[in-house]
Amino acid sequence: MTSLHRPAWAVLPLCAALPLWAQTEAGPADAAAARSLPGVVVTGRQSDDASTLTQPDTATARRRISQTPGGAAVLDAADYSEGRVATLADALGRATGVFVQPRFGAEEARLSIRGSGLQRTFHGRGIKLMQDGVPLNLADGSFDFQAVEALSARHVEVWRGANALAYGASTLGGAINFVSPNGYNAEPWRVRAETGSFGYGRAQVSTGGVHGAADHYLSVSGFRQDGFRDHAKQDSRRASANLGYRLTPELETRVYLGYVHSDSELPGALTKAQLNDDPRQAQPASISADQRRDIRWTRASSKTVYRTGGHQLELFLYAADKRLHHPIFQVLDQQSRDYGAELRYELQGTLAGRPNRLALGLSSSVGKTDEDRYVNVGGASGALTNRSEQKARNVEFHIENQHEIVPRWTAVTAWQGVRSMRRLADRHMPAQDPADEGFEMHYRGSNPKLGLRWDVSPRQQAYANLSRSFEPPSFGELSGGLRPTLNDAQRATTLEVGTRGTTADVEWDVSFYEAHVRDELLQLATNTLGASQTVNAPRTLHRGLELGLKGAGWRSAAGRVEWWLTGLWNDFRFRDDPQYGNRRLPGVPRYSARAQLGYRLAGGTLLAVAAEGASAYPVDFTGSFSADRYAVWGLKASGEWHAAGLSWFVEGRNLSNRSYAATTQVVRDTRGADSAQFLPGDGRSLFAGIDWRFN
Repeated sequence: MTSLHRPAWAVLPLCAALPLWAQTEAGPADAAAARSLPGVVVTGRQSDDASTLTQPDTATARRRISQTPGGAAVLDAADYSEGRVATLADALGRATGVFVQPRFGAEEARLSIRGSGLQRTFHGRGIKLMQDGVPLNLADGSFDFQAVEALSARHVEVWRGANALAYGASTLGGAINFVSPNGYNAEPWRVRAETGSFGYGRAQVSTGGVHGAADHYLSVSGFRQDGFRDHAKQDSRRASANLGYRLTPELETRVYLGYVHSDSELPGALTKAQLNDDPRQAQPASISADQRRDIRWTRASSKTVYRTGGHQLELFLYAADKRLHHPIFQVLDQQSRDYGAELRYELQGTLAGRPNRLALGLSSSVGKTDEDRYVNVGGASGALTNRSEQKARNVEFHIENQHEIVPRWTAVTAWQGVRSMRRLADRHMPAQDPADEGFEMHYRGSNPKLGLRWDVSPRQQAYANLSRSFEPPSFGELSGGLRPTLNDAQRATTLEVGTRGTTADVEWDVSFYEAHVRDELLQLATNTLGASQTVNAPRTLHRGLELGLKGAGWRSAAGRVEWWLTGLWNDFRFRDDPQYGNRRLPGVPRYSARAQLGYRLAGGTLLAVAAEGASAYPVDFTGSFSADRYAVWGLKASGEWHAAGLSWFVEGRNLSNRSYAATTQVVRDTRGADSAQFLPGDGRSLFAGIDWRFN
């Protein structure tokens, strides 16, 4: 028996020892403090928070997170707004357990939690991405990074793995929820502007307010850049709004609207030799084919909440229309229409004289995509090559119960059932190739969960859970290549142990997990033209350590030191595969970290140094060729002028001008040869911005 099959239980004593070591540091606190696990580093820039029935504030979100027997956290948008906010890495880079790297210094990225969507650097999968609790995913499970405007979030909830079951997520990666301000906690007016290297510019105007029983929040933003690389221009405009109305103190409804207009040039991947020689160049084929990804996306949703006593009932309705123009190896034109509804019920009370919380959820979603494919003639549509109608349907039910067995010990039992359908109707069967490529696939999953939470002290917790996940393939895994591949659903059983908490100077969030995955969706096969296509890998192992730390210390009348660190150890492998043995899975480094160390003056000004780095990792499943390890660093200054409601930042990134691969594509086998799989990170750059909040 190899060590790959032995659970790394040695991490359990480490996770349990941390809260025991810290217990003597915590002072007395009441029961509410025991649930909230407040953060350590607090600045004065955030206005007073306020919850409504439909739109919870940051403190409420943290209390809910603290009841979870597993990896979950809340990011305050005020923290990441102290610097440039152009990519998901800017917003999620300090989130524990999240691996995120932009592929062109722009909005699309490799976004992965616990190895979810391992092969994707675009059109993500493996995570339920949400805005205000409503899915941004299409019905087939895929999502577009361009749908998110991180500047219009009040906070971000990150639920890792099966800890996202309360949102109905069944994926290995879990869920990420961007929560907007409401009219009660938004500034009456906010104007933000950013500028910097590579023709970068971003602007946002937002407003919020209360009008009797109604409240509103509205944000309009624009972003453009020429890009660090050739043929990498980005131009995006977004608008989002929510309008709430309190019908009674117990009943509230809120309507959400969103619009995205995003145009992106795609510079393509480089060989390692090209990256080292000139990382700014584009792949010639990307220029000649004018490869791009242009999206028009409109979304409307509503949320109604009724709360009385210990009962809470929530109803979500949503609809979205997306149009995609995507010249790549062919020109893809898609129009997608997605609809969904979700009903959630929660009961807070007692059972056998002990506190008990019961949550139920039922959701249904359906989506239809009309796709036309054409020969790519310099970015224009040539002859029609394919036409299809793709339909996805899902029904999910989940139940979760949290029960305090004895004081400070809470048991969690949960179950989720999922039924999904994927159907493709072939609408183009030319005489020279009359084969019907249509199919209809049905998937069914059952996901139990057991968990235990130990409230070591009012400010520290330890936890463990055992869960199962289930992911039907998206159409990208079924029909994304030249021919359909009828894949099975991906399933995993995951064990997790960890701890989170605070002392007077340190806050931590640490989890170890081990997932045994069956039928993982990976690019293992090649088609007749030699291009990679997705198939099921029979057995794989995902094992890792998720580390999040932040703190403050060395205080004086002049100020204090502040720091934060996020780190990942990833051990993702095949398990006794007939072809690949126990080789590592490509695409994600074994070690990666981001950190910042700074000094905050008494007036609020922060002077800091930031760094990130990663170890070397393979780009193919045979392990024959790898991306190099790297480390880059930068400097940041930010501050506030409280009297005017004005804040500012200046930051320099990659000041050593290191040429490195921020992320890579994933292929089956490079046969040890250098090939075009590397996506360069941005070079030396400087950015600055101002943020004005006023009445």
